[in-house]
Amino acid sequence: MDTILLLTVLVVIFALTFDFINGFHDTANAIATSVSTRALPPKVAVIMAAIMNFIGAITFTGVAKAITKDIVDPFALSNGSVIILAALLAAIIWNLITWYYGIPSSSSHAIIGAIAGAAIAAAGFGVLNYTGFVKILQALLLSPFIAIAAGFLMMSLFKVIFKNANLYRTNKGIRYLQICTAALQSFTHGTNDAQKAMGIMTMALIAGGLQSGDDIQGWVRVSAALAMGLGTSIGGYKIIKTVGGKIMKLRPVNGAAADLASASVIFSATLIHLPVSTTHVISSAIMGVGAAQRVKGVKWGVARKIIMTWIITMPSAAAMAALIFYILDIFF
Repeated sequence: MDTILLLTVLVVIFALTFDFINGFHDTANAIATSVSTRALPPKVAVIMAAIMNFIGAITFTGVAKAITKDIVDPFALSNGSVIILAALLAAIIWNLITWYYGIPSSSSHAIIGAIAGAAIAAAGFGVLNYTGFVKILQALLLSPFIAIAAGFLMMSLFKVIFKNANLYRTNKGIRYLQICTAALQSFTHGTNDAQKAMGIMTMALIAGGLQSGDDIQGWVRVSAALAMGLGTSIGGYKIIKTVGGKIMKLRPVNGAAADLASASVIFSATLIHLPVSTTHVISSAIMGVGAAQRVKGVKWGVARKIIMTWIITMPSAAAMAALIFYILDIFF
């Protein structure tokens, strides 16, 4: 097996590994609210999320194409397979560290920062596609603020709708609604997050000379969707605890409002082919919901910890990817 083919095979394996880890790392975000409010038992929620993630993942490809060509041009990379492999390894390591400590960090920030870091290490800052990269950064940075506003507005709307409703009956009815909103949340998660691994695998195929266009091949779509679905079936209960309970005390109405707000933001981004952090969007929507109900009810200390992780993820992953690239470059 020649070196290019070996590297391409390794990238595909680690891309699917990244997607698998993304599944159990980020699944928690999609189902945290429904588990915390006891709308669904954890096992049922995880199985439902796995199925909906898979369906979402095979339905769209726009975000995958953005990952393929908007950060760096895979056709211009002389050692592209090594760059992509370094980025994947860095993102996987970062995801495992944050998962171990139960911190809801962003897989999206990790992989995008890692691709940029490895590419810069290989060919300097000029290798970045600044138009596409800035567009992706804007989506990543603005989406949490949009999600906070969406959560605030959704909860404000719910307060008006259920103003005179019986609390017990309302909570019971909304628990049923929350099953639907959790399914929608998991579907939108698949439409955006699974696409990142598809885009990376396509980059590797192009860099390895095995593909000439940016179309996402059928086997790439299905394998990435399966990897995320399998990862989702394992679940990330540590992160469920942080997202679902430590930001604010959730009731069914809060959970449904947060689910609808975050799902709308994620799906809107998918439709305009922009990758966003599902972790950031969901956590931010919960903060917005909490602020609409009672600002003091949000545990801002936990929120600050999450925000700090958001801030450090991209530069940390970029630095780690650069270091790994220098090591891999010795051998390849």
